[in-house]
Amino acid sequence: MKLTLGDVANWLRGSLHGAGIDLAQTLVSGYSIDSRTLHPGELFFAVRGERFDAHDFIEMAIVRGACAAVVSKNKVLALPEAVRQYGVIVVEDPLIALQTLANVFRRHWGGRVIAITGSAGKTTTKDAIAAVLSTRVKVLKSEGNLNNQFGLPLQLLKLKREHGVVVLEMGMSNAGEITSLVRIAGPEWGVVTNVGNAHAENFPEGIVGVARAKYELIRGLPGGGIAFLNCDDPYVSQFGRGFVDKAVIYFGRGVCADPRAIEVEELGASGMRLIVRSGEEETDLHLKLLGRHNVTNVLAAIAIGREYSIPLDVCARALTTLEPGDKRGQTIQLHGATMINDCYNSNPEALKAMIHTLMSIPGQRHILVAGEMLELGRKTVALHASCGETAASAGVDIVLGVQGSAVHIVDAAEQAGAEAIFMETPELAGVWLQRNLREKDVVLLKASRGVRLERALDELKAN
Repeated sequence: MKLTLGDVANWLRGSLHGAGIDLAQTLVSGYSIDSRTLHPGELFFAVRGERFDAHDFIEMAIVRGACAAVVSKNKVLALPEAVRQYGVIVVEDPLIALQTLANVFRRHWGGRVIAITGSAGKTTTKDAIAAVLSTRVKVLKSEGNLNNQFGLPLQLLKLKREHGVVVLEMGMSNAGEITSLVRIAGPEWGVVTNVGNAHAENFPEGIVGVARAKYELIRGLPGGGIAFLNCDDPYVSQFGRGFVDKAVIYFGRGVCADPRAIEVEELGASGMRLIVRSGEEETDLHLKLLGRHNVTNVLAAIAIGREYSIPLDVCARALTTLEPGDKRGQTIQLHGATMINDCYNSNPEALKAMIHTLMSIPGQRHILVAGEMLELGRKTVALHASCGETAASAGVDIVLGVQGSAVHIVDAAEQAGAEAIFMETPELAGVWLQRNLREKDVVLLKASRGVRLERALDELKAN
């Protein structure tokens, strides 16, 4: 939807100031909170983040072609006169204004919002759902990490009238965050992939607290909404209990699921083969995605597709086109070795799943480069050690632990009989790979985003 600055000011109940005669009639071409990536004609929201206050970058936004800026009334008098004359919308809080505008935008648009949360698999599930639904309807899906209080509103503001559905990720690190995102986006359908130990350090009850936070999405669905739940997850499978005004659809491998994967075969680096049953139908599905954890992600997409009355075989064909996302299980050939770049993020459950995927790929040696997993709380040592034990018992030849708590992966793997080495940095891990990698080795690299484990690959590629 195209709005004028006057429309935006009215919707936000803000006051528009500037010297231009036709300022109120100026069309807004888009919305931004980052002066570095802003495009000409976009409206700049001067939000305050954890490290920066965007009021300090309004002049840069204007230089880059912003049509105006949304500013706090507490900051407006401190702005240069030239900025105030250029065009500003004065509000109480630019972040709340951004979220309010997104909510109004969403309600005027009137299509269906599908929201996804979970400790892992959100992005793959989102991409899978979009692939399936795109066979029937124009889909907008969230990009990159636009899944928080800043990014999700920006995603909603990209909606156009031709979109029939928007598929959004909802991330969280603390209780109450998903509730806030639900208020902004107003999803009618909600998908929960799983509950794991990611962000457990922020919850006194550990993983139970994480589960309660994920449940906020399902609790926030309206009457008549649909909850799509992973029946194989011990927490998520309980989220649908006692519903009266909402429908529940389970997906997974268990008997409670429809759609259900009745057979899964890992095909090494080429992906997986599934036989999926939905109702009385069955179909073969070949995935390019690695890892059995991705089975539930694509089954969630099939469950959504079936609610749209998309035939099972059409859903399967759409999913065969899915490619691994950036740093999410990408397979790369380097120096005659197979490298699995799964560096985007990690948690204990996902790491264990990918260890088994690593071992399913034929090779001379199997090497795990496992970076530290962050925000695991009081179980940090035990959870890292458990992954080391899993690696050793699975038959991994060499375990490289990278940074901080990954030392516990190394210690446990070594005690369980595997060769294991600790590296302080990703760069040092890359140097080790330069010196020790052999043809036909298979290497998995996986770590929390903060480790930046892809730097080990960069080091290897440089030589």
